[in-house]
Amino acid sequence: MDLNTLLMVLAVSACIYMACNIGANDVANAMGTSVGSSSLTFKQAIYIAAIAEFAGAFFVGGHVSDTIRKGMLDPTIFSETPIILVYGMIAALLSAALWLNIASYLAWPVSTTHSIVGAVVGFGIMAGGMDAINWIKVWSVVMSWVVSPLIGGLVAFLLFRFLTNQVFRRRNPLLYAKRILPYMVFLVCVILANAMFYKGLKNLHLNFSFPEAILYSFIVGAIGFFIAKPLSKKISDVPRKEIHKQLEATENIFKYLQITTAFYIAFAHGSNDVANAVGPLAAVFSILNSGTVEMKVAMPTWILALGGGFIVFGLLIWGRRVMETIGKKITEITPSRGFCATFAAATVVLICSKMGLPVSTTHTLVGSVIGVGLARGLPTLNLGIVKEIVMSWLATVPFTALLAAILFKVMLLTIG
Repeated sequence: MDLNTLLMVLAVSACIYMACNIGANDVANAMGTSVGSSSLTFKQAIYIAAIAEFAGAFFVGGHVSDTIRKGMLDPTIFSETPIILVYGMIAALLSAALWLNIASYLAWPVSTTHSIVGAVVGFGIMAGGMDAINWIKVWSVVMSWVVSPLIGGLVAFLLFRFLTNQVFRRRNPLLYAKRILPYMVFLVCVILANAMFYKGLKNLHLNFSFPEAILYSFIVGAIGFFIAKPLSKKISDVPRKEIHKQLEATENIFKYLQITTAFYIAFAHGSNDVANAVGPLAAVFSILNSGTVEMKVAMPTWILALGGGFIVFGLLIWGRRVMETIGKKITEITPSRGFCATFAAATVVLICSKMGLPVSTTHTLVGSVIGVGLARGLPTLNLGIVKEIVMSWLATVPFTALLAAILFKVMLLTIG
């Protein structure tokens, strides 16, 4: 076996390992609240996430990828020795995947993007020194540790307090839930449609400006409103005195909104974060074929399919542990609480992306779940689990950076 073939086999294997761990951790986050609230069984969540994730990755995932994810490192510094970049990409994939594997085993929801960014920084320092790293970009990623969960938590907190005061504390909560349902459907449709029109469809070469995306999303929202209005009136009433049945029927209304927003998060994850697994492989494939280093590389269809397929496989075999952390261990989740968390996460990710702020979907969703817990009172939160999660976030970049540097050096000594 010649060197190029060996490196390609290593890169494909590392990509598969990374994709499996993305499915087990990141995708599991998206469906965790739906499973925790019993809106979906684990098997149903797997089916829905599989469809959403693979569709997002294969049909909307970028067909052109940055050679270095998030611009942490200038790939042109390897123009004279492109094989060094190949070693670095493989080391980065392996180190990020191993960290995700550990985190999934320990049921910690961590950021896939932060894992690969840390790995790139690690091999970049080893290969080119401290000056090779774009530290401004690194700092923006570090800031997202704080920005993402705080904003997500605040939005979820305010939304859940609104629903608590306007629906659940009323003497007839089902009646008030039916009244606000069309408006909630309108908001969900506007947010999700705007995200799709403005971001998701660019990879299909259907480019809409932000004003156009706003206009079309409001049209979609209006359609949703006028469909939900008559349907809400058909929901069977429950006698006011039967408060338990009232609350059960009210929660059931939010079940479908929660599933819809969870589907969107999984779809958006597939379209955006699949690059964490397949981007380095595409870079390796390009370098080994052309012998040159480019800022952007084409994304072959077979690589997108490979990434999307194994993300789904990883969710299937390893996803339950992280789902339980998000859906059950941080705070008790019901459909209404799960909806507040997923809707807040989807909204914050869209708005912050539009503003150019770096955000982590995982951190935002975890922050949103914590925000819902805080809205119910501090004692409802499992502070021990929250502490474990925060510590895992702090460890992500240093761990993957150190491991990638070690693996890169080992590859240089053994292969190079």
